[in-house]
Amino acid sequence: MQTQLAPQYQGTPDGRTAEAILRNCVHCGFCTATCPTYQLLGDELDGPRGRIYLMKQVLEGVTPTRKTQQHLDRCLTCRNCETTCPSGVQYGHLLDIGRKLVDDQVPRPNGEKALRWALKEGLPSPMFAPAMALGQLARGLLPGSLQAKVPTRQSAGSWPARQHTRQVLMLAGCVQPAMSPNINSATARVLDAAGIQTVIAPKAGCCGAVKYHLNDHDGGKAEMRANIDAWWPYIEGTAGKPGVEGIVMNASGCGSTVKDYGHIMRDDPAYAAKAQRVSELTCDISEWLPELSEKLRDRVKARANKIAWHPPCSLQHGQQLKGGVDKYMVELGFNLKITGCEPHLCCGSAGTYSVLNPQIAYQLRDRKLGHLNATFESGKPDQIVSANIGCITHLQSGTATPVQHWIEVLDEALQK
Repeated sequence: MQTQLAPQYQGTPDGRTAEAILRNCVHCGFCTATCPTYQLLGDELDGPRGRIYLMKQVLEGVTPTRKTQQHLDRCLTCRNCETTCPSGVQYGHLLDIGRKLVDDQVPRPNGEKALRWALKEGLPSPMFAPAMALGQLARGLLPGSLQAKVPTRQSAGSWPARQHTRQVLMLAGCVQPAMSPNINSATARVLDAAGIQTVIAPKAGCCGAVKYHLNDHDGGKAEMRANIDAWWPYIEGTAGKPGVEGIVMNASGCGSTVKDYGHIMRDDPAYAAKAQRVSELTCDISEWLPELSEKLRDRVKARANKIAWHPPCSLQHGQQLKGGVDKYMVELGFNLKITGCEPHLCCGSAGTYSVLNPQIAYQLRDRKLGHLNATFESGKPDQIVSANIGCITHLQSGTATPVQHWIEVLDEALQK
């Protein structure tokens, strides 16, 4: 795609990156076939190709409008289009640039600004946990729309006390410890059973995705730098002790972002090399399944219940990890299946999307639950599993079927 950048963008980091991405696009339209919002709304401007044209216009100097902003806002950033694209267009990186440029020029209504500010400042805040605890206490009194965002209180279970020579870092996350604390402790217990110790750096916080994807790039990068600083001593090792083997993520949305640190921080002279190293060390917990399966298969006592597997977009499209969970969980004896209908489509959670665009988000949720409920010919699944706290909470808000992280299911089978 031929592009003539406006003078104000020529030679800038964002301009160079955007131009390179745009030149890869051959506007074939394959991406529209797998875009959830295009399928729901049927509008070319609510599909990747249309949004690329809108961003191209802005980069060429056309003044964006409120309508431009809304079409970009309605993108889930599921990155399904990247999986589909035959030309390797890095749409997610382009969208981060385009949204920021548009927001710099198009004022938002006050109510919208306030909600977005509350999300980007509130979710990563230390006050989120006490606020969530209060919401859980009063859950029965909350209106239905709020109850859907407040999961019932969960016990975390015990954290392993054993020490191991092999160690990995794990990002606790910003909302997961308050909403579903058992995911982190279950991850630590499974790794402990395989002789690997899980370490959490006390000063590591939000991965930066919430602020970064709400167009506060500076705030998101500050959180990324803080994480790199918190992790670096563990990566380097101390006093003859080797550094950690990796940085394990059990929220695929966080993993997708941390794996992108090298790209996001590429122009930061103080952090570019460290960020690249962090990205190289980062892996989703499912990437450890080949080793875990080999070491733990004789200890797993899997139940025969039917488990439907929902792979999050951040796992299958953001990280390009497919087939690992379903393959190894089945090898370990679990009756787990992925739906045969639209497994690639987003469930509608998409970070803060379900709060900012609830109508589309709930349409996609119900569509996804319909497919998950039809996974087994013998009837509805007894359980749904996913790999991201946002998807788990969003799906649970629409069904009475228990929704968990797959690592919790594996942990339960080891505890028997």
